[in-house]
Amino acid sequence: MSLNGKRVVIIGGTSGIGLATAHAAVDAGAEVVIASSRQASVDAALGELSAGTTGRTLDVLDPADVQAFFAQVGPFDHLAYTAGEPLGLLPVDGLDIDRARAFFQVRFFGALNSVSAAAQYIRPGGSITLTSGSARTRPGAGWAVASSLCGATTSLAGALAVELAPVRVNVVEPGIVRSPLWSGMSAEDQQAMYQQQADALPAGRVGEVDDVAHAFVYSMTQSFMTGTSIPVDGGALLV
Repeated sequence: MSLNGKRVVIIGGTSGIGLATAHAAVDAGAEVVIASSRQASVDAALGELSAGTTGRTLDVLDPADVQAFFAQVGPFDHLAYTAGEPLGLLPVDGLDIDRARAFFQVRFFGALNSVSAAAQYIRPGGSITLTSGSARTRPGAGWAVASSLCGATTSLAGALAVELAPVRVNVVEPGIVRSPLWSGMSAEDQQAMYQQQADALPAGRVGEVDDVAHAFVYSMTQSFMTGTSIPVDGGALLV
């Protein structure tokens, strides 16, 4: 899969899946631009990515900031949206509705805001890839909000694929992945969750960020795929 001569913008590209996608895109030959909400994260990511990669801070919920960001970037080929806060469960019993609403802010409305501003700058043959999750189809107890968010994002990708055609729009749906998104849990709880999932999955392990990064690069390079969800879940749909 080659991205030689292509410009790739990765929002949320400073840690976890986003940073792994930045590495994978660079390895495929792309010129990469990363964005994150914190300057320290941008600086740290640029310190480990190859020369030629650029980045800046971005508030995905501020339309003016997002418009200014893409105006500065200028024409490019592929957008990957991987931004999101640490994950957590929100049981319906005693639900904090304000926290539930907040869960959608960066992951859904930030993505929509970014796509709205980016679309005019995407070159012919370009693409957008959003991030959903296997909780859309395999939710557990406490996942009502997260599953709804994943479903909304996957539906958004399909609608955008129609509205923005011929720009291609797809969505990657990771399963449980070992990443900083679980930093809200204790190390012990994380390890227990990873082991429980690994024992249940046909793949015999949980995902790594590099597994998911390959799916993002595939979405960018597969020129006859749009409106499609790409599960990277170790076979979670089978069990």
